[in-house]
Amino acid sequence: MYDDKATPTPDENDDFSEAPDGVTRRSALRTAGVVGAGLGLGAGGVLGAAGPSAADARAGFDEAPRRQGKTMANVPFERRSTVRVGMIGLGNRGDGMIDLFLALPNVKVVAVCDPVRAKAEKAAAKVVKAGQPAPAIYTKNEDDYKNLCKRGDIDFVYVATPWDFHYEMCKTAMLNGKHVGVECPLAMRMDEIWDLVNTSERTRRHCIQLENCCYGRNEMRVLRMAHAGLFGDLLHGAGAYNHDLRGLMFDPDYYEGPWRRLWHTRLRGDLYPNHGFGPVGNYMDVNRGDRAVSMVSVGSPALGLAEYRKKHMPPGDPSWKESYIESDRTISLIQTAKGRVIRLEHDVSTPHPYSRINSLGGTLGVFEDYPPRIYLEPANTNDQWDDFTKYAQWDHWLWKEHANPPGGHGGMDYLMLFRLVQCMQLGLVPDFDVYDAATWTAPVPLSHLSIRGRGAPQQIPDFTRGEWRKARPGVDSEKPKA
Repeated sequence: MYDDKATPTPDENDDFSEAPDGVTRRSALRTAGVVGAGLGLGAGGVLGAAGPSAADARAGFDEAPRRQGKTMANVPFERRSTVRVGMIGLGNRGDGMIDLFLALPNVKVVAVCDPVRAKAEKAAAKVVKAGQPAPAIYTKNEDDYKNLCKRGDIDFVYVATPWDFHYEMCKTAMLNGKHVGVECPLAMRMDEIWDLVNTSERTRRHCIQLENCCYGRNEMRVLRMAHAGLFGDLLHGAGAYNHDLRGLMFDPDYYEGPWRRLWHTRLRGDLYPNHGFGPVGNYMDVNRGDRAVSMVSVGSPALGLAEYRKKHMPPGDPSWKESYIESDRTISLIQTAKGRVIRLEHDVSTPHPYSRINSLGGTLGVFEDYPPRIYLEPANTNDQWDDFTKYAQWDHWLWKEHANPPGGHGGMDYLMLFRLVQCMQLGLVPDFDVYDAATWTAPVPLSHLSIRGRGAPQQIPDFTRGEWRKARPGVDSEKPKA
Protein backbone atom coordinates (compact mmCIF):
# COMPACT_ATOMS: atom_id res chain seq x y z
CA MET A 1 0.00 0.00 0.00
CA TYR A 2 1.16 3.55 -0.62
CA ASP A 3 2.98 4.72 2.51
CA ASP A 4 2.51 8.41 3.28
CA LYS A 5 4.66 9.38 6.25
CA ALA A 6 3.48 12.97 6.23
CA THR A 7 4.35 15.48 8.91
CA PRO A 8 1.65 17.27 10.90
CA THR A 9 1.09 20.87 9.82
CA PRO A 10 0.30 23.27 12.68
CA ASP A 11 -2.04 26.21 12.52
CA GLU A 12 -2.18 29.21 14.75
CA ASN A 13 -4.45 27.48 17.28
CA ASP A 14 -2.78 24.09 17.54
CA ASP A 15 0.34 22.92 19.39
CA PHE A 16 2.30 20.17 17.64
CA SER A 17 5.26 18.15 18.79
CA GLU A 18 8.22 17.33 16.57
CA ALA A 19 7.30 15.61 13.31
CA PRO A 20 7.86 11.84 13.07
CA ASP A 21 11.03 10.53 11.54
CA GLY A 22 11.08 9.51 7.90
CA VAL A 23 9.24 12.52 6.50
CA THR A 24 9.83 12.81 2.77
CA ARG A 25 9.87 15.99 0.70
CA ARG A 26 6.93 14.67 -1.31
CA SER A 27 4.77 14.01 1.75
CA ALA A 28 5.69 17.31 3.36
CA LEU A 29 4.73 19.26 0.22
CA ARG A 30 1.58 17.20 -0.19
CA THR A 31 0.39 18.01 3.33
CA ALA A 32 1.65 21.58 3.65
CA GLY A 33 -1.20 24.02 4.12
CA VAL A 34 -3.93 21.44 4.80
CA VAL A 35 -4.81 22.89 8.18
CA GLY A 36 -3.04 26.24 8.18
CA ALA A 37 -4.60 27.20 4.87
CA GLY A 38 -8.08 26.18 5.94
CA LEU A 39 -8.26 23.07 3.76
CA GLY A 40 -8.21 24.88 0.47
CA LEU A 41 -8.56 28.53 1.37
CA GLY A 42 -5.70 30.11 -0.48
CA ALA A 43 -3.83 26.80 -0.68
CA GLY A 44 -3.85 26.35 -4.42
CA GLY A 45 -0.11 26.88 -4.70
CA VAL A 46 0.57 23.65 -2.84
CA LEU A 47 -0.90 21.67 -5.71
CA GLY A 48 1.20 23.25 -8.41
CA ALA A 49 0.20 24.99 -11.61
CA ALA A 50 -2.13 22.21 -12.72
CA GLY A 51 -4.12 22.26 -9.49
CA PRO A 52 -7.00 24.49 -8.42
CA SER A 53 -6.29 28.17 -7.99
CA ALA A 54 -6.65 30.05 -4.73
CA ALA A 55 -9.68 31.81 -6.21
CA ASP A 56 -11.30 28.49 -7.03
CA ALA A 57 -10.59 27.30 -3.50
CA ARG A 58 -12.32 30.34 -2.00
CA ALA A 59 -15.23 29.97 -4.39
CA GLY A 60 -15.57 26.37 -3.34
CA PHE A 61 -16.76 27.50 0.06
CA ASP A 62 -18.82 30.54 -0.90
CA GLU A 63 -20.48 29.61 -4.18
CA ALA A 64 -20.17 27.17 -7.04
CA PRO A 65 -17.29 28.04 -9.35
CA ARG A 66 -18.01 28.46 -13.03
CA ARG A 67 -18.78 25.17 -14.78
CA GLN A 68 -15.98 24.11 -17.12
CA GLY A 69 -17.88 21.34 -18.90
CA LYS A 70 -21.31 19.76 -19.10
CA THR A 71 -23.10 18.07 -16.23
CA MET A 72 -22.34 14.42 -15.49
CA ALA A 73 -25.85 13.83 -14.11
CA ASN A 74 -27.64 11.12 -16.10
CA VAL A 75 -24.59 10.44 -18.26
CA PRO A 76 -24.40 6.72 -19.11
CA PHE A 77 -21.28 4.62 -19.42
CA GLU A 78 -20.20 3.51 -22.86
CA ARG A 79 -21.53 0.00 -23.40
CA ARG A 80 -18.84 -2.71 -23.35
CA SER A 81 -18.97 -6.49 -23.08
CA THR A 82 -15.85 -6.76 -20.90
CA VAL A 83 -14.69 -4.31 -18.25
CA ARG A 84 -10.91 -3.99 -18.03
CA VAL A 85 -9.67 -2.87 -14.63
CA GLY A 86 -6.44 -1.36 -13.35
CA MET A 87 -5.92 -1.46 -9.58
CA ILE A 88 -3.85 1.06 -7.62
CA GLY A 89 -3.10 0.21 -4.00
CA LEU A 90 -2.97 -3.43 -2.89
CA GLY A 91 -2.79 -3.25 0.87
CA ASN A 92 -5.53 -4.55 3.16
CA ARG A 93 -8.44 -3.12 1.21
CA GLY A 94 -7.08 -3.57 -2.29
CA ASP A 95 -6.00 -7.13 -1.57
CA GLY A 96 -9.54 -8.01 -0.55
CA MET A 97 -11.28 -6.14 -3.35
CA ILE A 98 -9.28 -7.81 -6.12
CA ASP A 99 -10.96 -11.07 -5.14
CA LEU A 100 -14.36 -9.49 -5.77
CA PHE A 101 -13.35 -8.04 -9.14
CA LEU A 102 -12.11 -11.48 -10.17
CA ALA A 103 -15.41 -13.03 -9.05
CA LEU A 104 -17.43 -10.83 -11.41
CA PRO A 105 -18.38 -12.08 -14.89
CA ASN A 106 -16.58 -10.50 -17.86
CA VAL A 107 -14.15 -8.47 -15.78
CA LYS A 108 -10.43 -8.59 -16.45
CA VAL A 109 -7.75 -7.18 -14.16
CA VAL A 110 -5.11 -6.10 -16.65
CA ALA A 111 -2.75 -4.05 -14.44
CA VAL A 112 -1.88 -3.70 -10.75
CA CYS A 113 0.16 -1.04 -8.97
CA ASP A 114 1.76 -0.73 -5.54
CA PRO A 115 5.20 0.54 -4.49
CA VAL A 116 5.56 -2.58 -2.34
CA ARG A 117 6.40 -5.15 -4.99
CA ALA A 118 5.42 -8.13 -2.82
CA LYS A 119 1.87 -6.80 -2.60
CA ALA A 120 1.64 -6.30 -6.36
CA GLU A 121 3.04 -9.77 -7.03
CA LYS A 122 0.54 -11.31 -4.61
CA ALA A 123 -2.29 -9.58 -6.47
CA ALA A 124 -0.91 -10.67 -9.83
CA ALA A 125 -0.80 -14.27 -8.64
CA LYS A 126 -4.49 -14.06 -7.76
CA VAL A 127 -5.28 -12.88 -11.27
CA VAL A 128 -3.40 -15.79 -12.82
CA LYS A 129 -5.02 -18.27 -10.42
CA ALA A 130 -8.41 -16.97 -11.56
CA GLY A 131 -7.54 -18.04 -15.10
CA GLN A 132 -6.72 -14.62 -16.51
CA PRO A 133 -3.48 -13.53 -18.20
CA ALA A 134 -0.82 -12.18 -15.86
CA PRO A 135 -1.45 -8.46 -15.33
CA ALA A 136 1.13 -5.75 -15.90
CA ILE A 137 2.83 -4.77 -12.64
CA TYR A 138 3.72 -1.18 -11.70
CA THR A 139 5.98 -1.00 -8.66
CA LYS A 140 8.77 1.39 -9.65
CA ASN A 141 7.87 4.19 -7.23
CA GLU A 142 4.93 6.19 -5.84
CA ASP A 143 4.41 7.81 -9.24
CA ASP A 144 4.25 4.61 -11.28
CA TYR A 145 0.45 4.71 -11.09
CA LYS A 146 0.65 7.41 -13.77
CA ASN A 147 2.02 4.84 -16.22
CA LEU A 148 -0.82 2.48 -15.37
CA CYS A 149 -3.32 5.24 -16.12
CA LYS A 150 -1.73 5.86 -19.53
CA ARG A 151 -2.48 2.34 -20.76
CA GLY A 152 -4.93 2.01 -23.62
CA ASP A 153 -6.45 -1.27 -22.44
CA ILE A 154 -8.04 -0.05 -19.18
CA ASP A 155 -11.66 1.08 -18.82
CA PHE A 156 -11.84 1.57 -15.06
CA VAL A 157 -9.21 2.51 -12.49
CA TYR A 158 -9.76 1.44 -8.89
CA VAL A 159 -7.93 3.42 -6.17
CA ALA A 160 -7.38 1.97 -2.68
CA THR A 161 -4.52 4.04 -1.25
CA PRO A 162 -4.04 6.36 1.74
CA TRP A 163 -6.28 9.40 1.59
CA ASP A 164 -3.47 11.79 0.68
CA PHE A 165 -3.22 10.23 -2.78
CA HIS A 166 -6.91 9.99 -3.71
CA TYR A 167 -7.21 13.38 -5.36
CA GLU A 168 -4.19 13.18 -7.63
CA MET A 169 -4.83 9.58 -8.63
CA CYS A 170 -8.48 10.18 -9.51
CA LYS A 171 -7.58 13.24 -11.54
CA THR A 172 -4.78 11.43 -13.35
CA ALA A 173 -7.09 8.55 -14.25
CA MET A 174 -9.74 10.86 -15.70
CA LEU A 175 -7.23 12.96 -17.63
CA ASN A 176 -6.07 9.72 -19.25
CA GLY A 177 -9.60 8.84 -20.33
CA LYS A 178 -10.46 6.37 -17.59
CA HIS A 179 -13.48 6.12 -15.35
CA VAL A 180 -12.32 5.90 -11.74
CA GLY A 181 -13.61 4.58 -8.45
CA VAL A 182 -11.96 5.51 -5.16
CA GLU A 183 -12.22 4.41 -1.56
CA CYS A 184 -13.45 6.86 1.08
CA PRO A 185 -13.01 9.78 1.21
CA LEU A 186 -12.87 11.35 -2.25
CA ALA A 187 -10.34 14.02 -1.20
CA MET A 188 -9.39 15.94 1.93
CA ARG A 189 -9.72 19.56 0.78
CA MET A 190 -12.55 21.55 -0.73
CA ASP A 191 -10.48 22.83 -3.65
CA GLU A 192 -9.52 19.24 -4.49
CA ILE A 193 -13.14 18.12 -4.32
CA TRP A 194 -14.20 20.88 -6.71
CA ASP A 195 -11.32 20.11 -9.05
CA LEU A 196 -12.43 16.48 -9.33
CA VAL A 197 -15.99 17.63 -10.10
CA ASN A 198 -14.66 19.94 -12.79
CA THR A 199 -12.32 17.29 -14.19
CA SER A 200 -15.14 14.76 -14.42
CA GLU A 201 -17.28 17.25 -16.32
CA ARG A 202 -14.46 18.25 -18.69
CA THR A 203 -13.24 14.72 -19.45
CA ARG A 204 -16.73 13.10 -19.49
CA ARG A 205 -15.34 10.38 -17.20
CA HIS A 206 -17.16 9.23 -14.09
CA CYS A 207 -15.49 9.63 -10.69
CA ILE A 208 -17.24 7.34 -8.24
CA GLN A 209 -17.08 6.96 -4.45
CA LEU A 210 -16.69 3.28 -3.63
CA GLU A 211 -16.97 1.62 -0.21
CA ASN A 212 -20.00 3.85 0.27
CA CYS A 213 -22.13 1.42 2.36
CA CYS A 214 -25.16 2.14 0.18
CA TYR A 215 -25.58 -1.47 -0.93
CA GLY A 216 -26.16 -3.12 2.43
CA ARG A 217 -29.28 -5.22 2.71
CA ASN A 218 -30.81 -3.05 5.44
CA GLU A 219 -29.85 0.17 3.66
CA MET A 220 -31.41 -0.91 0.37
CA ARG A 221 -34.56 -2.20 2.07
CA VAL A 222 -35.05 1.07 3.96
CA LEU A 223 -34.38 2.99 0.75
CA ARG A 224 -37.15 1.21 -1.13
CA MET A 225 -39.54 1.56 1.81
CA ALA A 226 -38.82 5.28 2.05
CA HIS A 227 -39.46 5.76 -1.66
CA ALA A 228 -42.70 3.80 -1.34
CA GLY A 229 -43.91 6.23 1.33
CA LEU A 230 -43.93 3.82 4.28
CA PHE A 231 -42.18 6.39 6.50
CA GLY A 232 -44.51 9.19 5.39
CA ASP A 233 -42.86 12.55 4.84
CA LEU A 234 -39.19 12.19 5.73
CA LEU A 235 -37.94 14.36 8.59
CA HIS A 236 -34.58 13.17 9.89
CA GLY A 237 -31.89 10.55 9.52
CA ALA A 238 -28.53 9.65 11.01
CA GLY A 239 -25.38 7.86 9.95
CA ALA A 240 -21.96 7.31 11.44
CA TYR A 241 -18.59 5.70 11.41
CA ASN A 242 -18.16 4.66 15.04
CA HIS A 243 -15.45 2.02 14.90
CA ASP A 244 -12.71 1.48 17.48
CA LEU A 245 -9.54 1.61 15.37
CA ARG A 246 -7.05 2.35 18.13
CA GLY A 247 -5.29 -1.00 17.96
CA LEU A 248 -5.13 -0.99 14.18
CA MET A 249 -3.86 2.58 13.96
CA PHE A 250 -0.94 1.73 16.27
CA ASP A 251 -0.27 -1.64 14.62
CA PRO A 252 2.85 -1.26 12.44
CA ASP A 253 1.81 -4.24 10.29
CA TYR A 254 -1.82 -3.36 9.55
CA TYR A 255 -1.35 0.02 7.85
CA GLU A 256 1.70 0.64 5.68
CA GLY A 257 3.14 3.34 7.91
CA PRO A 258 1.21 5.62 10.29
CA TRP A 259 -0.66 7.54 7.60
CA ARG A 260 -4.15 7.10 9.04
CA ARG A 261 -3.13 7.93 12.59
CA LEU A 262 -1.30 11.04 11.41
CA TRP A 263 -4.53 12.53 10.11
CA HIS A 264 -5.50 12.79 13.79
CA THR A 265 -2.65 15.30 14.16
CA ARG A 266 -3.98 17.48 11.32
CA LEU A 267 -7.76 17.86 11.45
CA ARG A 268 -10.40 18.12 14.17
CA GLY A 269 -13.50 17.15 12.18
CA ASP A 270 -15.18 14.11 10.67
CA LEU A 271 -12.48 12.26 8.73
CA TYR A 272 -14.78 9.55 7.35
CA PRO A 273 -18.33 10.82 6.74
CA ASN A 274 -19.13 8.80 3.62
CA HIS A 275 -20.28 5.58 5.31
CA GLY A 276 -22.97 7.40 7.24
CA PHE A 277 -23.88 10.16 4.79
CA GLY A 278 -24.28 8.02 1.66
CA PRO A 279 -27.20 5.81 2.74
CA VAL A 280 -29.13 8.60 4.50
CA GLY A 281 -28.54 10.91 1.55
CA ASN A 282 -30.06 8.25 -0.68
CA TYR A 283 -33.12 7.91 1.53
CA MET A 284 -33.71 11.66 1.18
CA ASP A 285 -32.84 11.86 -2.53
CA VAL A 286 -29.96 14.25 -1.90
CA ASN A 287 -28.80 15.53 -5.32
CA ARG A 288 -31.98 14.03 -6.80
CA GLY A 289 -34.76 16.35 -5.60
CA ASP A 290 -33.23 17.62 -2.37
CA ARG A 291 -29.75 18.79 -1.45
CA ALA A 292 -27.54 19.27 1.59
CA VAL A 293 -27.38 23.01 2.25
CA SER A 294 -25.49 23.66 5.49
CA MET A 295 -23.90 21.95 8.47
CA VAL A 296 -22.66 22.62 11.98
CA SER A 297 -20.20 20.41 13.84
CA VAL A 298 -18.97 20.06 17.38
CA GLY A 299 -16.22 17.84 18.70
CA SER A 300 -15.13 16.36 22.00
CA PRO A 301 -11.60 16.65 23.39
CA ALA A 302 -8.92 14.52 21.72
CA LEU A 303 -7.92 12.08 24.46
CA GLY A 304 -8.41 8.54 23.18
CA LEU A 305 -5.30 7.98 21.07
CA ALA A 306 -2.99 9.52 23.66
CA GLU A 307 -4.51 7.32 26.37
CA TYR A 308 -4.09 4.23 24.20
CA ARG A 309 -0.47 5.16 23.41
CA LYS A 310 0.28 5.63 27.11
CA LYS A 311 -0.97 2.12 27.89
CA HIS A 312 0.37 0.20 24.89
CA MET A 313 3.31 1.91 23.16
CA PRO A 314 6.87 1.60 24.50
CA PRO A 315 9.05 4.64 25.21
CA GLY A 316 10.88 5.76 22.10
CA ASP A 317 8.12 4.68 19.71
CA PRO A 318 7.76 7.30 16.92
CA SER A 319 4.14 7.87 17.94
CA TRP A 320 5.33 9.70 21.07
CA LYS A 321 6.32 12.61 18.82
CA GLU A 322 2.70 13.06 17.70
CA SER A 323 0.15 15.46 19.19
CA TYR A 324 -3.46 14.50 18.47
CA ILE A 325 -6.09 17.17 17.81
CA GLU A 326 -8.81 15.11 16.10
CA SER A 327 -11.95 15.08 18.25
CA ASP A 328 -12.63 11.66 19.68
CA ARG A 329 -16.31 12.10 18.85
CA THR A 330 -17.53 14.56 16.22
CA ILE A 331 -21.23 15.24 15.76
CA SER A 332 -22.50 17.14 12.74
CA LEU A 333 -26.00 18.33 11.85
CA ILE A 334 -26.81 18.84 8.18
CA GLN A 335 -29.86 20.75 6.95
CA THR A 336 -31.31 20.00 3.53
CA ALA A 337 -33.14 22.30 1.15
CA LYS A 338 -36.43 20.68 2.20
CA GLY A 339 -35.68 21.33 5.87
CA ARG A 340 -34.75 17.75 6.77
CA VAL A 341 -32.00 17.06 9.31
CA ILE A 342 -29.15 14.55 8.97
CA ARG A 343 -26.92 13.73 11.94
CA LEU A 344 -23.42 12.39 11.30
CA GLU A 345 -21.03 10.96 13.89
CA HIS A 346 -17.39 9.92 13.76
CA ASP A 347 -15.46 8.12 16.50
CA VAL A 348 -12.51 5.80 15.93
CA SER A 349 -10.53 6.68 19.07
CA THR A 350 -12.61 5.35 21.98
CA PRO A 351 -14.08 1.99 23.06
CA HIS A 352 -17.32 1.45 21.15
CA PRO A 353 -19.04 -1.44 19.37
CA TYR A 354 -19.10 -0.95 15.62
CA SER A 355 -22.04 1.15 14.46
CA ARG A 356 -23.03 3.19 11.42
CA ILE A 357 -26.28 4.16 13.26
CA ASN A 358 -28.27 4.12 9.98
CA SER A 359 -31.59 5.57 11.06
CA LEU A 360 -34.48 7.24 9.27
CA GLY A 361 -37.55 8.95 10.64
CA GLY A 362 -40.70 10.37 9.11
CA THR A 363 -44.26 11.30 9.92
CA LEU A 364 -45.30 7.62 10.00
CA GLY A 365 -42.46 6.13 12.00
CA VAL A 366 -38.77 5.36 12.33
CA PHE A 367 -36.09 2.76 11.57
CA GLU A 368 -32.92 2.34 13.60
CA ASP A 369 -30.05 -0.06 12.94
CA TYR A 370 -27.43 -1.75 15.17
CA PRO A 371 -29.51 -3.76 15.92
CA PRO A 372 -32.18 -3.28 13.21
CA ARG A 373 -35.62 -2.37 14.54
CA ILE A 374 -38.61 -0.48 13.22
CA TYR A 375 -41.77 1.28 14.31
CA LEU A 376 -44.32 2.25 11.67
CA GLU A 377 -47.91 3.33 11.88
CA PRO A 378 -50.52 2.00 11.45
CA ALA A 379 -48.98 -1.44 12.13
CA ASN A 380 -47.32 -0.32 15.38
CA THR A 381 -49.28 1.55 18.05
CA ASN A 382 -47.87 0.30 21.38
CA ASP A 383 -44.57 2.24 21.56
CA GLN A 384 -42.62 -1.04 21.17
CA TRP A 385 -40.04 -1.75 18.48
CA ASP A 386 -41.10 -4.21 15.80
CA ASP A 387 -39.18 -6.91 13.94
CA PHE A 388 -37.51 -5.53 10.80
CA THR A 389 -37.41 -8.99 9.20
CA LYS A 390 -41.15 -8.67 8.61
CA TYR A 391 -40.35 -6.25 5.79
CA ALA A 392 -38.17 -8.58 3.73
CA GLN A 393 -40.53 -8.19 0.77
CA TRP A 394 -39.04 -4.72 0.33
CA ASP A 395 -35.56 -6.06 -0.36
CA HIS A 396 -33.91 -4.60 -3.45
CA TRP A 397 -33.75 -6.86 -6.49
CA LEU A 398 -29.98 -7.12 -6.09
CA TRP A 399 -30.44 -8.80 -2.72
CA LYS A 400 -33.19 -11.04 -4.05
CA GLU A 401 -30.83 -12.27 -6.76
CA HIS A 402 -27.74 -12.47 -4.53
CA ALA A 403 -28.94 -13.66 -1.14
CA ASN A 404 -25.45 -14.56 0.13
CA PRO A 405 -22.94 -12.38 -1.71
CA PRO A 406 -19.22 -12.82 -0.94
CA GLY A 407 -16.86 -10.20 0.38
CA GLY A 408 -16.65 -7.65 3.14
CA HIS A 409 -19.23 -5.44 4.84
CA GLY A 410 -21.76 -8.28 4.79
CA GLY A 411 -21.65 -8.66 1.01
CA MET A 412 -22.42 -5.04 0.14
CA ASP A 413 -18.99 -4.56 -1.44
CA TYR A 414 -19.65 -7.34 -3.94
CA LEU A 415 -23.07 -5.99 -4.84
CA MET A 416 -21.62 -2.50 -5.24
CA LEU A 417 -19.06 -3.79 -7.75
CA PHE A 418 -21.57 -6.10 -9.43
CA ARG A 419 -23.92 -3.19 -10.06
CA LEU A 420 -21.11 -0.88 -11.19
CA VAL A 421 -19.84 -3.43 -13.70
CA GLN A 422 -23.39 -4.16 -14.85
CA CYS A 423 -23.93 -0.47 -15.59
CA MET A 424 -20.68 -0.35 -17.54
CA GLN A 425 -21.47 -3.49 -19.54
CA LEU A 426 -25.02 -2.41 -20.38
CA GLY A 427 -24.21 1.25 -20.98
CA LEU A 428 -26.37 2.50 -18.09
CA VAL A 429 -26.18 5.62 -15.94
CA PRO A 430 -24.27 4.78 -12.73
CA ASP A 431 -26.25 4.69 -9.51
CA PHE A 432 -24.07 7.48 -8.08
CA ASP A 433 -21.70 10.01 -9.60
CA VAL A 434 -19.06 12.62 -8.85
CA TYR A 435 -21.65 14.93 -7.28
CA ASP A 436 -22.55 12.26 -4.74
CA ALA A 437 -18.86 11.61 -4.03
CA ALA A 438 -18.28 15.34 -3.51
CA THR A 439 -21.33 15.81 -1.28
CA TRP A 440 -20.58 12.80 0.90
CA THR A 441 -16.97 14.00 1.34
CA ALA A 442 -17.61 17.71 1.90
CA PRO A 443 -18.05 17.22 5.69
CA VAL A 444 -14.32 16.44 5.97
CA PRO A 445 -13.13 20.05 5.48
CA LEU A 446 -16.38 21.67 6.57
CA SER A 447 -16.60 19.88 9.94
CA HIS A 448 -13.02 20.91 10.72
CA LEU A 449 -13.83 24.55 9.98
CA SER A 450 -17.04 24.41 11.99
CA ILE A 451 -15.33 22.92 15.03
CA ARG A 452 -12.52 25.47 14.81
CA GLY A 453 -15.24 28.13 14.75
CA ARG A 454 -16.94 26.67 17.84
CA GLY A 455 -19.86 25.28 15.90
CA ALA A 456 -19.97 27.98 13.24
CA PRO A 457 -22.40 27.06 10.42
CA GLN A 458 -20.79 26.08 7.12
CA GLN A 459 -22.47 26.23 3.73
CA ILE A 460 -22.34 23.00 1.71
CA PRO A 461 -21.65 23.80 -1.95
CA ASP A 462 -24.12 22.81 -4.64
CA PHE A 463 -21.77 20.56 -6.56
CA THR A 464 -24.54 19.79 -9.08
CA ARG A 465 -24.93 23.50 -9.92
CA GLY A 466 -28.72 23.29 -9.84
CA GLU A 467 -29.18 19.77 -11.23
CA TRP A 468 -30.31 18.57 -7.79
CA ARG A 469 -33.75 20.04 -8.42
CA LYS A 470 -34.41 17.36 -11.04
CA ALA A 471 -35.60 13.99 -9.78
CA ARG A 472 -33.53 11.15 -11.23
CA PRO A 473 -32.77 7.52 -10.43
CA GLY A 474 -30.10 6.47 -7.96
CA VAL A 475 -29.32 3.33 -6.00
CA ASP A 476 -33.02 2.46 -5.88
CA SER A 477 -32.70 1.21 -9.45
CA GLU A 478 -34.91 -0.94 -11.60
CA LYS A 479 -33.62 -4.33 -12.65
CA PRO A 480 -32.29 -3.98 -16.23
CA LYS A 481 -34.04 -6.01 -18.88
CA ALA A 482 -30.87 -6.96 -20.70
